[in-house]
Amino acid sequence: MMATKANKTRKDEKRKLLIVDDDTGIQRQLRWSFDGYDVSVAGDREEAIARFRAEAPPVVTVDLGLPPDPDSPDEGLSTVEEILRLAPETKVVVVTGQDDNHIAMRAIGMGAYDFYSKPIDSDVLALIVDRAYHLYEIEEENRLLVRSRKNVPLGDLVTAAPEMLKVCHLVEKVAPTDVTVLLLGESGTGKELLARALHDLSPRAGKSFSAINCAAIPENLLESELFGHEKGAFTGAVKQTKGKIELADGGTVFLDEIGETSPMFQVKLLRFLQERVVERVGGRQQIAVDVRIVCATNQDLKELMATVRFREDLYYRLSELVINIPPLRDRTGDAELLAHNFLARFNQEHKRNLRGFSVEALATLETHPWPGNVRELENRVKRAVIMAEENRITPADLDLVEPDELPEVLNLARAREEAERREIPRALSRVDGNITRAAKLLGISRPTLYDLLRHHNIKVD
Repeated sequence: MMATKANKTRKDEKRKLLIVDDDTGIQRQLRWSFDGYDVSVAGDREEAIARFRAEAPPVVTVDLGLPPDPDSPDEGLSTVEEILRLAPETKVVVVTGQDDNHIAMRAIGMGAYDFYSKPIDSDVLALIVDRAYHLYEIEEENRLLVRSRKNVPLGDLVTAAPEMLKVCHLVEKVAPTDVTVLLLGESGTGKELLARALHDLSPRAGKSFSAINCAAIPENLLESELFGHEKGAFTGAVKQTKGKIELADGGTVFLDEIGETSPMFQVKLLRFLQERVVERVGGRQQIAVDVRIVCATNQDLKELMATVRFREDLYYRLSELVINIPPLRDRTGDAELLAHNFLARFNQEHKRNLRGFSVEALATLETHPWPGNVRELENRVKRAVIMAEENRITPADLDLVEPDELPEVLNLARAREEAERREIPRALSRVDGNITRAAKLLGISRPTLYDLLRHHNIKVD
């Protein structure tokens, strides 16, 4: 038996492999070489996509020279493109002629994992496929870990998106320290929630958290608001008043919209960060204060520095650690998750009993660009709860345009898996982790729910 024959998994389950090649001789050769795999073969793009939908193999080899024109790579490249559109995590290995490496690089640019040139050497191709499968398994383990961390202990922050879970992990890691943190993100992405999480997960949690929106306070009052003032310092200063920084001694001060501040204020804030003392407006006494500073802005501070509207020395003081918060449109699956969360809240607040979202509304939630981010989503769901006349929310209730076509699903098994991963944590969240009530809410038995929890690696506190 050839050394190239692939091994079974540790559970003695054969790995799925799809081979796309119109040469029946090569099909037979690779079937024999990969007898440790569960091999399917396809001779053209249509058959390949049908088999891929039915079986969802993690690894696919694609000969770029497919009918109806085997001399052109177009059909093969289209096959690669469609497979990766259906399941981007798939590892696609493209097979080309000896002089077609430039075409293979086009496939790599489209997202293919690797390429191999004919004539086929079974040993080499087996190594490539085994390595591709190994990488897929590692990435799948990481995806399972991400799914198991859906309920992130960051206060009111709700997310299941890998992009946002990375941010949450960073917040958890840096919260116990005293570094100055700069939160960057569009309006409505949850900067204050993350700032509060930095405070709540820190040793300062028992002390004050003071949030100041620098854009909402007139420039001539901002210094007084932050540093305080003495009696008679200006017209209307009838008594001594401590500033927000002094009042938050031992705690955290969150300066939102720091990019809106004037150069004069920036100088005074820089001095505080350097010396950690405040001097009230109209006073001479220097008061030592121990606070952690967290800042946020939706502006490009480097661009402001280039136009001398933000001090470079202050930027480097504030940016000991920078956390970039992704917009909602870049947070995989969060629009739908947050929408259900808001629906549950507004159902209760407005004494409604809406059962969820229509298929068209869910598609709209997925495709809308959300320029106003989470805040826009919250407002639209609130409006929908008030306006809805049916028992499910429609795109019209959300005041959104229904997409031209619904998002494509790979196959029924994949759709069911995704629905289970999405709905089980939601049900558990609504009943505070009570297994019996969650099973009833989902319409399944307790043993079935336990099986699904193990299958999807969902942890219950």
